[in-house]
Amino acid sequence: QVQVVESGGGLVQAGGSLRLSCAASGTIRSINAMGWYRQATGKQRELVATITSDGTIDYADSVKGRFTISRDNVKNTVYLQMTSLKPEDTAVYLCKVVVTVTGQWAKYQYWGQGTQVTVSS
Repeated sequence: QVQVVESGGGLVQAGGSLRLSCAASGTIRSINAMGWYRQATGKQRELVATITSDGTIDYADSVKGRFTISRDNVKNTVYLQMTSLKPEDTAVYLCKVVVTVTGQWAKYQYWGQGTQVTVSS
């Protein structure tokens, strides 16, 4: 079993910053990728940023230059440093991990429950 727990969300004013954390734990053989997605009320879930085991990073165009994804392999944790936040960044931010678990070779996706980010004007 793999657990994914996000933290760091909150309410900030436009132009402010937040850092989200996502920690994966459990019977993990290896982590192939970790990433952040977001879903605003009434909208589809969208990719924010991902980072793979080899360090490949992908950002949504809307956050390039403002958000930075990073990871701590020792802690199995991924971070999302968000700066210059805009009201349109308001959403539930969800962490996704792609892992292989102990005793198996198949890859699985696990999602955290999400953390709310609200950016006020």
